[in-house]
Amino acid sequence: MNIRDLKEKFIQSRQYCTEDVNALMDFAKRAYIQNEISINDYRILVRELEGQGAALPEQAIENSLIRNWT
Repeated sequence: MNIRDLKEKFIQSRQYCTEDVNALMDFAKRAYIQNEISINDYRILVRELEGQGAALPEQAIENSLIRNWT
Protein backbone atom coordinates (compact mmCIF):
# COMPACT_ATOMS: atom_id res chain seq x y z
CA MET A 1 0.00 0.00 0.00
CA ASN A 2 1.20 3.51 -0.76
CA ILE A 3 0.05 7.02 0.15
CA ARG A 4 -2.26 7.21 -2.87
CA ASP A 5 -4.01 3.99 -1.81
CA LEU A 6 -4.30 5.31 1.74
CA LYS A 7 -5.86 8.56 0.46
CA GLU A 8 -8.41 6.59 -1.59
CA LYS A 9 -9.29 4.49 1.46
CA PHE A 10 -9.58 7.70 3.51
CA ILE A 11 -11.95 9.27 0.96
CA GLN A 12 -14.13 6.15 0.87
CA SER A 13 -14.30 6.05 4.66
CA ARG A 14 -14.60 9.75 5.52
CA GLN A 15 -16.39 11.05 2.40
CA TYR A 16 -13.88 13.89 1.87
CA CYS A 17 -10.32 14.31 0.64
CA THR A 18 -7.41 15.56 2.76
CA GLU A 19 -3.81 16.45 2.13
CA ASP A 20 -3.10 16.71 5.89
CA VAL A 21 -0.34 14.18 6.53
CA ASN A 22 -1.16 14.05 10.26
CA ALA A 23 -4.78 13.11 9.50
CA LEU A 24 -3.52 10.42 7.13
CA MET A 25 -1.11 9.16 9.81
CA ASP A 26 -4.00 8.88 12.30
CA PHE A 27 -6.08 7.10 9.67
CA ALA A 28 -3.25 4.63 8.92
CA LYS A 29 -2.85 3.92 12.63
CA ARG A 30 -6.57 3.23 13.00
CA ALA A 31 -6.53 0.99 9.92
CA TYR A 32 -3.60 -0.99 11.33
CA ILE A 33 -5.21 -1.36 14.78
CA GLN A 34 -8.43 -2.59 13.15
CA ASN A 35 -6.45 -5.11 11.03
CA GLU A 36 -7.36 -3.37 7.78
CA ILE A 37 -3.70 -3.06 6.76
CA SER A 38 -0.65 -5.18 7.55
CA ILE A 39 2.23 -4.19 9.79
CA ASN A 40 4.47 -3.96 6.73
CA ASP A 41 2.07 -1.57 4.97
CA TYR A 42 1.74 0.46 8.17
CA ARG A 43 5.51 0.80 8.53
CA ILE A 44 5.90 1.87 4.90
CA LEU A 45 3.11 4.43 5.24
CA VAL A 46 4.51 5.85 8.48
CA ARG A 47 7.95 6.29 6.90
CA GLU A 48 6.47 8.02 3.86
CA LEU A 49 4.19 10.25 5.94
CA GLU A 50 6.99 11.19 8.34
CA GLY A 51 9.10 12.05 5.28
CA GLN A 52 6.33 14.45 4.28
CA GLY A 53 6.30 16.08 7.72
CA ALA A 54 3.77 14.04 9.71
CA ALA A 55 4.43 13.83 13.44
CA LEU A 56 2.87 12.34 16.52
CA PRO A 57 1.12 14.84 18.79
CA GLU A 58 3.29 16.01 21.71
CA GLN A 59 0.83 14.56 24.24
CA ALA A 60 1.12 11.11 22.67
CA ILE A 61 4.90 11.28 22.93
CA GLU A 62 4.76 12.40 26.56
CA ASN A 63 2.34 9.57 27.45
CA SER A 64 4.22 6.93 25.47
CA LEU A 65 5.18 3.71 27.23
CA ILE A 66 8.31 3.55 25.09
CA ARG A 67 11.33 5.29 26.57
CA ASN A 68 14.16 6.76 24.57
CA TRP A 69 17.32 5.25 26.00
CA THR A 70 19.71 7.35 23.92
